[in-house]
Amino acid sequence: MKVIDKIRDGTSSNKVVFSFEFFPPKTEDGVENLFDRMDRMVAHNPAFCDITWGAGGSTADLTLDIANRMQNVICVETMMHLTCTNMPVEKIDHALQTIKSNGIQNVLALRGDPPHGQDKFVQIEGGFACALDLVKHIRSQYGDYFGITVAGYPEAHPDAIGPNGVATLESYTNDLQYLKKKVDAGADLIVTQLFYDTDIFLKFVNDCHQIGITCPIVPGIMPINNYKGFLRMTGFCKTKIPAEVTAALEPIKDNEEAVKAYGIHLGTEMCKKILANGIKTLHLYTLNMEKSALAILMNLGLIEESKISRPLPWRPPTNVFRVKEDVRPIFWANRPKSYLLRTTGWDQYPNGRWGDSRNPSYGALSDYQVKM
Repeated sequence: MKVIDKIRDGTSSNKVVFSFEFFPPKTEDGVENLFDRMDRMVAHNPAFCDITWGAGGSTADLTLDIANRMQNVICVETMMHLTCTNMPVEKIDHALQTIKSNGIQNVLALRGDPPHGQDKFVQIEGGFACALDLVKHIRSQYGDYFGITVAGYPEAHPDAIGPNGVATLESYTNDLQYLKKKVDAGADLIVTQLFYDTDIFLKFVNDCHQIGITCPIVPGIMPINNYKGFLRMTGFCKTKIPAEVTAALEPIKDNEEAVKAYGIHLGTEMCKKILANGIKTLHLYTLNMEKSALAILMNLGLIEESKISRPLPWRPPTNVFRVKEDVRPIFWANRPKSYLLRTTGWDQYPNGRWGDSRNPSYGALSDYQVKM
């Protein structure tokens, strides 16, 4: 299912829709631990989860594998990031065809950061120059199959922000117009860069509406978990840090638990203000950590640890090709691995107990005899 449809369904019922972002870990153990964590978080029924694409395509294969397992093992609606960095069209199409074959319908189309060791993005031969090119390509080659999300920058793209930490009015306006071009080219949804000044985000939403952008704009919320990590991320993204946030963090910067508790408090207050202004979507940048993101949602009354429920004894599939399935053999209900994963290749065994009689090989075994 497309994320845009899930968001529209939720907000039309006046429900708050929330989602989580993850990134590919560096080790095999880290990947397996991420799936354990993801499984616990998905039990709270986020509308979707997304997985990032490493700088310069450095995690391409791993991202594709994680996205497949998210959609078909964890059974959460999955959005995969896809960037233009070091990606000729052939690689982009390979990625898109792979996720399509795995029943994934959602892509976050990005230009991408420069590869490690480079200061500026450089278009490679046979590749795209920007996210707008990528959006146009996906729509022209794949029609309406994919739901396409693009990034929005409440303070303007980092490349447009000057040495003083602020974008000029002209740069900010140009950035908004470029965002509108991405939407007009076929993007369904906007998810924003992280921010810590909620008023800047609310102004950004209003400015988008003023120039005719009508698709949902989802705020990206990054809980503060670690002081040094917070400074590194805001420095990289050129994010404004409000004076009151600096004042609150400075006395406790060496106390990790206190920083984390403040991050939960700040994230909660930011979300409350966003929801009070009529925006019913929240996207949490988890940095692969669960406690802060879940604590914010619990503070908002959106989840309760003791009330994790499923409409069925097993998690329903999100793979677009299997989403209508509503039956499972009872002995699969509590198995640690997904029924969907275990049955992906069952079409290869058409004479098995659960074989598909529509398979062209069904029943063929009766035509063979053992030669003695």
